[in-house]
Amino acid sequence: MVGRELQSASQNSGPSAGAGVQAPGRGMPLPSAALDLTESAPGRTLPPRMASRYASFAEFYPYYLSQHSDRWCRRLHVCGTALGAAIIVAALATGRPRLLIAVPFVSYGLAWVGHYFFERNRPATFSYPWYSLRGDLRMFADFCAGRLRA
Repeated sequence: MVGRELQSASQNSGPSAGAGVQAPGRGMPLPSAALDLTESAPGRTLPPRMASRYASFAEFYPYYLSQHSDRWCRRLHVCGTALGAAIIVAALATGRPRLLIAVPFVSYGLAWVGHYFFERNRPATFSYPWYSLRGDLRMFADFCAGRLRA
C-alpha cells in the first residue's frame, strides 16, 4: 500500500504538476523549477542530460564553445585562467604553497560570474568537470594564439 502511495505521489508531483519538493532538513518546499539546473536563456543551447556523455574531448569542445557565446563570459574566463596561472607562478616563485588555495576560487569564481550574469546558463563544470577544465585551458590557448576573440 505504501509503495503505491509513493508511486502515485511521484507521478503527480513532477515539474509539470507545479508541486514543490521538500528541502532536506528545512521543512520548506522548493519550487520544482529550482531542481532543473539545465534551463537556459531564450535562444541558448541547453546542455545535454547527464545520460549522454561525450566520447572524446574533440566531440565536447564545440559544445563547450557554444556555452561561451557571450563576450563578457569569455573575457571573465580568460581573466580567471590568467589570474589562476599567475597565482600558481607566484606560489612556486615565492615558496608559498598556501597561495594555491586561491586558484580555484579566483578562476572558477570569475568564470561562474560570467555564466550566471552574462551567459545565463549552467557551467559545464558541474556535468563534465575534466572536459570543462581542459576546455577552459584550450579556450585560453585559442585566445592567446588569436584564434578566439574575448
